[in-house]
Amino acid sequence: MKIQEIISKSIISKTGIPSADYVINPYIGCIHSCFYCYAKFMKRFTGHKENWGDFIDIKINAPALIPVLKDYKSSKYTGKRILLSSVTDPYIPLERKYEVTRKILQKLIPHQPHLIILTKSDLVIRDLDLIKQFENKEIGFSFSTLEEDIQEKVEPGASSIKNRLKALKTIHEEHITSYVFVSPIIPFITNWKEIISQTRSYADYFMFENLNIVGNIWGSVNRWLKTEFPDIIQDYKDIYFEDSIFWERIEEEIITFCQTEKLECKMYFHH
Repeated sequence: MKIQEIISKSIISKTGIPSADYVINPYIGCIHSCFYCYAKFMKRFTGHKENWGDFIDIKINAPALIPVLKDYKSSKYTGKRILLSSVTDPYIPLERKYEVTRKILQKLIPHQPHLIILTKSDLVIRDLDLIKQFENKEIGFSFSTLEEDIQEKVEPGASSIKNRLKALKTIHEEHITSYVFVSPIIPFITNWKEIISQTRSYADYFMFENLNIVGNIWGSVNRWLKTEFPDIIQDYKDIYFEDSIFWERIEEEIITFCQTEKLECKMYFHH
């Protein structure tokens, strides 16, 4: 793993993500090693020769890039939805040492944005003292499975399912808006109904995203399937390269289920 501290020119970026106005990515790279990671495209802009997952750039000056504010009413970020993060996890293990995300939160408090955190790590619990100081805040966890043995194959570098579920419960008990991002739904592997069943008591709403193979992601998916689940490779080819209605059917099932169960859901199936 190549780890280096870098100086960034900016830290708050506008985004086209439907659920946010701005994004903050305190790090470049990730160590979750998710086989499906769409953020690999970032290598085009970083100049790294290492494989995605084998390097982390720490934006060591990121907190200093957020303007000091004495009167939050004058901030252009007040009430705007700021997401941490979109192409990294704000709570990678190195955050324990560097506290870049924590320092960013400290600087953001006077601006009072609508804070949205998305992570796979229970480390977010460390920062609840700061997060509680935001009037509008949400914390979400990503799940693609609840089976630890499958999780170790899908995202071997991420926090355990057990720890994520415990953190989700803690956040709910602290009366902070919590959500579950079922992402990605991996065909024949992700049991989205089971994820809902095990988390609905602690989640205010759910988001769902299908496995996307845009760009060069299919190559990664195909290699992973050959190693872990070779028997379903042809099924994937049928879904993605034939005239399949697989995802339309899954999307309809999820929407119908959530409506029946009176659960709030947001769908991100069409990129």
